[in-house]
Amino acid sequence: MKPRFSNQTNRAMTLVEVLVIISVFVILVAILLPANNISRRKATRLSCVNNLKLIGLAYKMWPENDPTYPMRLSTNRGGTFEYTTTGEFFRHYQILSNELSMPNVLICPADTNHFAATNFTTDFDNTKISYFVGLDATEEYPQRVLSGDDNFEIGGVSVKSGLMELSTNTPIAWTSARHKFVGNIGLADCSVQQVTTIGLQIALQQTGLATNRLAIP
Repeated sequence: MKPRFSNQTNRAMTLVEVLVIISVFVILVAILLPANNISRRKATRLSCVNNLKLIGLAYKMWPENDPTYPMRLSTNRGGTFEYTTTGEFFRHYQILSNELSMPNVLICPADTNHFAATNFTTDFDNTKISYFVGLDATEEYPQRVLSGDDNFEIGGVSVKSGLMELSTNTPIAWTSARHKFVGNIGLADCSVQQVTTIGLQIALQQTGLATNRLAIP
């Protein structure tokens, strides 16, 4: 039997070929990674918008035959008005537990400083919430601010938990956290707006109030 010889030869890649392949891979990563980050950021913003819509609907469905939301009603009438002065701002959301069903709705997916509660009772307080409460919101004035991302700064200083009283010329702005210098706000008519800092300032001016009160959990 005659031996058979293959015409194929095994040749290792040259250094130039290896460098070309690596360069192509690096270019592909540079192109695809920013697009992936943008897509992920867009997804978190949309999820945040959905949360705020659910919060708005929860206030609408709250079992009180009155256009006034619970934060403007006394506890004697089943509301949460008195908790505004105690700093227990989570009470304004706790009263919506039946309508919200799950406390994870109160966490913005882009918020890395807060984590969702496991329930609305023993594991629920200000630290388990990403969204402020618009204390002056009511169904009678649909353009009043009801809720929204609470990563604000005033004059370059990030705000802390507490009651904010904002005049129409207060230099409030979004921080770089969460949605990169933009944010989401829910209005009393259950609509949600994705706004820049200027958009936020305009929204506060359009409420018809000289001073807007926001409770920052």
